[in-house]
Amino acid sequence: MILNNSIELIHSLFNNCTGISIDTRSVTKGDLFIALKGDNFNGNLFAKQALDSGASYAIIDEPSENDERFILVDDALKCLQDLAAYHRTKIGTPIIGITGTNGKTTTKELVNCVLSTKYNVQATIGNFNNHIGVPLTLLSIRDDHDFAIVEMGANSVGEIKMLCDIAKPNYGLITNIGKAHLGGFGGLEGVIKAKSEMYNYFKENEGSIFINTDNILLTKLAEGLNLISYGENKEATYQGAPKMNADVLSVIITHEGGKYEVQSHLVGKYNFENVMCAISIGLHFGIPGENISKAINKYIPTNNRSQVIDSQSNYILLDAYNANPSSMTLSISSFIDKESNTKHLFLGDMMELGEYSKDEHQNIVDLLSANTSLHVYLIGEQFSLTDMPERFISFNKTEDIKIWLATNPISNGSILIKGSRSMRLEELVELL
Repeated sequence: MILNNSIELIHSLFNNCTGISIDTRSVTKGDLFIALKGDNFNGNLFAKQALDSGASYAIIDEPSENDERFILVDDALKCLQDLAAYHRTKIGTPIIGITGTNGKTTTKELVNCVLSTKYNVQATIGNFNNHIGVPLTLLSIRDDHDFAIVEMGANSVGEIKMLCDIAKPNYGLITNIGKAHLGGFGGLEGVIKAKSEMYNYFKENEGSIFINTDNILLTKLAEGLNLISYGENKEATYQGAPKMNADVLSVIITHEGGKYEVQSHLVGKYNFENVMCAISIGLHFGIPGENISKAINKYIPTNNRSQVIDSQSNYILLDAYNANPSSMTLSISSFIDKESNTKHLFLGDMMELGEYSKDEHQNIVDLLSANTSLHVYLIGEQFSLTDMPERFISFNKTEDIKIWLATNPISNGSILIKGSRSMRLEELVELL
């Protein structure tokens, strides 16, 4: 067992490994295993198993048996973060950091699709965007990557600052700022403070910000920074306008004296800022408009994010990966505008709102109440506490509405399914 907190030494060992692993179930031969701990797990207990599974070394922070392949450090998580920060200083790959309340992952996927038409790109896998995911993404970047796209999420003030300090992005992007994780942030002002930590990083370090100048709040927060702008604003560097084909989004781009249309498979006008951002980044880095159009047209939403499902009985818009007051309002408003005779909304609780939960859930109910033609089904304890019209149907748990749907089938309707991930509303699809 080696007792060493030298990041330089650990980085040299890492360079001779095939990759990083924090889960013995996915260890491959030659990996560097890092034994992380949480409330319900302790990776130190599985470090020997990681070595037996083929890992070259295991970083631990609890003493273990005498094995030269064990590296004992003070704190395995801090070691992971310090190793990633050190690795970042050794690679010259330009990094695009993405944060925001809504659209982070969709924007990251679109930008990845566009840039990959010309460059070798590494990007955050899924939404692995926290204090563990960002370091793992950084450690996956190689010298031959032309760009890296690093998604950054946060539940409290200070997290984006920490992630920027580790990743040291060359380009930054805040998709938008809205109501999410209000309990952890202490209200909307806390969200604004936390998300603008990325802009604060660029006020102290060199780099450029991609910004939607249609967003007044972002424009104000970004004053004094080197901006690359996009949006409907005629003063924007890259100009575009949304066009709805039924409920599927296209973007009309005005660039270098000409106009062309970029067709997507994304539903809802609210996705305009996500698509427009990817287009502007592609144009900025010299990708032809035709290639950008093909890349965006090939992107099909997955993983319960704005997925369109045409079942034998109904048209379903599944957007149940996550939900907060801002994204819920946008999804509902867009769905209401959809041309359809019968509209059914299955909405689940929004989590992590703390003391703001009751008011924010009531706001959603009030928004729905104004439209008497909607068929509304509310799922979860928070929605059950609201003052709702008698015509709304409420269920305490997802299991309850599954039982109800089994004996009350719905057909020939347009359906929106939206709620926080823990509500598991995607399970309703098979019944619709």
